[in-house]
Amino acid sequence: MNPLLGSDIRSMAQRSVLCWLATADASGQPNVTPKEIFPVLDDEHIVVANIASPGSAKNIRANAKVCLSFIDVFAQKGYKVLGLGTEAQPTEDGYAHWVAPLRAMAGERFPIHSVFVVRATAVEPIVAPSYRLYPSETSEEKQIESALLAYGVQRSEQGEL
Repeated sequence: MNPLLGSDIRSMAQRSVLCWLATADASGQPNVTPKEIFPVLDDEHIVVANIASPGSAKNIRANAKVCLSFIDVFAQKGYKVLGLGTEAQPTEDGYAHWVAPLRAMAGERFPIHSVFVVRATAVEPIVAPSYRLYPSETSEEKQIESALLAYGVQRSEQGEL
């Protein structure tokens, strides 16, 4: 059986600068916020640092259904992860397990107030419309070159973005 959060998804998450966490309050009012520190922890969990998100924390406590998405802005591809979110507090058993990879990423730069633990229930790819509308003429490399031009970004002498 293939893991829900396999190597392709892990790789894409590592290449993504931000993820977007969508939550909804008890009445169903949606809220979407960017998150900067969010590793794929294992085959079914993504952990997200709660640095400054009291609204997301309140929503997750009221409604566990979440959606987390991330893309590589140059390749214009990514993933949408549907799941159930919980909030792990520093005073709870198991918190050290959830926060460890976040602390490794954040160091002392950001205060981590709690951890949003997303247990994935479904994963869907996100791709720019060009991949679907013009599959014979759209490649990842062409999308990257187009995005570099649009964003005014140049590759380093080593070819890195």
